[in-house]
Amino acid sequence: MESKLRYRKDGTFKIVQFTDLHWQNGESEDGKTKRLMERILGEEKPDLVVFTGDIVFSLGCRDPYASIAQAVSTVAQSGTPWTAVFGNHDSEGDVSRARLMETLVGQRGCLASAGPDSIHGVGNYALTIDGANGETRHVLYFLDSGSYSELDRIPGYDWIREDQIDWFREKAAGLSSKSAAQLNSLVFFHIPLPEYKEVWRTRRCDGRRFEDISCPKLNSGMFAAMAEAGGVLGTFCGHDHINDFEGTLHGIRLTYGRSTGYHTYGRLGFKRGARVIELQEEGSRYTTWIRLANGRKLSAPRIHKPRKKR
Repeated sequence: MESKLRYRKDGTFKIVQFTDLHWQNGESEDGKTKRLMERILGEEKPDLVVFTGDIVFSLGCRDPYASIAQAVSTVAQSGTPWTAVFGNHDSEGDVSRARLMETLVGQRGCLASAGPDSIHGVGNYALTIDGANGETRHVLYFLDSGSYSELDRIPGYDWIREDQIDWFREKAAGLSSKSAAQLNSLVFFHIPLPEYKEVWRTRRCDGRRFEDISCPKLNSGMFAAMAEAGGVLGTFCGHDHINDFEGTLHGIRLTYGRSTGYHTYGRLGFKRGARVIELQEEGSRYTTWIRLANGRKLSAPRIHKPRKKR
């Protein structure tokens, strides 16, 4: 998909990640979420917004398709390009992910797409960011991490499937073959990979973990595919509302967003907000911080160090 995303003249590109809005029917909690998004858009003035799933809490919506259009309307009306992946709560019951995606694609500024029909999920696609010379400088990958396990013997959450991983490998190889140098990339999905547990357990991490990491019980190999492909700088997920840490494992930064929505659980003192990512056109580094609902910028989060083995 051609995205028309470009770096600014100063060589930067800013992304705001909103996650876990859990929007329902426009109740007072949704109004607070809307005002938070308006403030952060005004503070950060991003080049792209990414919704990383659980945009709506479908079981609480009178009309989930109308609700999801309402949920993204603040960003759509701002004129900022935006995109999205789905979470486990977006399409519970008989709600159709395909129809949700059709609704999103019909909104102003949406760059998301359903992706290939031949693989699992709805919303597996890539966007490119071009430099001043028109050449692709970075790639953004978006993956549908599913909802719940379809196997009775394996409870819990779904996992990124083998055909999606194959698609990622092929897409990464194809884009790299068109570039003179290794293309750096970021990857967005909703449910954290099992490696999020490993990085917290074994590496220094910046930020907080106030709840268990709710990853799938099966490791399908997505992290290995990213490590093998090369160029993946970081991944961004949501799902766990009171975790916001990041840590680096085998050269890839594994990062949580900051929960945005008020229509769901949280923690006293853990304010809603958004994660901000600023890419540099040159080099292989990016900076990231959290912008809170009250406007405060968190750029020096608490440091967690793993316990030493005795």
